[in-house]
Amino acid sequence: MAAPLTSPAPTVGKAQLAYDWLKTRINDGTFGPGYRLVLDQIARDISMSPVPVREAIRRLEAEGLVTFARNVGAQVAMLDPTEYEYTMQTLGLVEGAATALSAPTLPADALDRARQINADMAETLTHFDPARFTALNRDFHSVLYSTCPNPHILDLVHRGWNRLSVLRESTFGFVPGRAAESVAEHTHLLDLIEGKAASIEIELAARNHRLATLEAFLASRTTRPEGK
Repeated sequence: MAAPLTSPAPTVGKAQLAYDWLKTRINDGTFGPGYRLVLDQIARDISMSPVPVREAIRRLEAEGLVTFARNVGAQVAMLDPTEYEYTMQTLGLVEGAATALSAPTLPADALDRARQINADMAETLTHFDPARFTALNRDFHSVLYSTCPNPHILDLVHRGWNRLSVLRESTFGFVPGRAAESVAEHTHLLDLIEGKAASIEIELAARNHRLATLEAFLASRTTRPEGK
């Protein structure tokens, strides 16, 4: 009996390839807020026709990552300061609670990993890379709330982080001086957890850490020159 025919592995369509290429560059900051997405140029860069690139851009528009402006065309969406503020305020509350609930059950190796991540963050301060620092920052906090027993709170934390990803905003790019303060606050937070501090003390430290980053961003907007 002849062996049954097997279907070939599905190939990734050109529109998907264009989408992945564009989204990677938006998320890592290569294409920052306001960057013009010139259809023909992108098509040349990735060696395909404009049709799949246009489809990819429309998909990114539906996700809120791209906007269309009259006489400008497609561009990477600008940061919405109000949405950012609301997201950071909410994340401060739920992440603080998740960190406090997680603290009693965090194993020693998790705390060691968090300290190593924070050390890596400190090393980036010499030749500061906001995107790299932000990625490490997320890894650090992910460790601290990893054993939170409340799935509803964890869901809200993940929603907040995902919302920040959509906003694509690295506060540290606007206020790089905040990065060193953040590393110091991480150390303090780890000391509280390892020292078995009261739950409310850990929760407030985590919450205030998040809100301090928000305050630094808001302050930078009031002092930034017009057009910057």
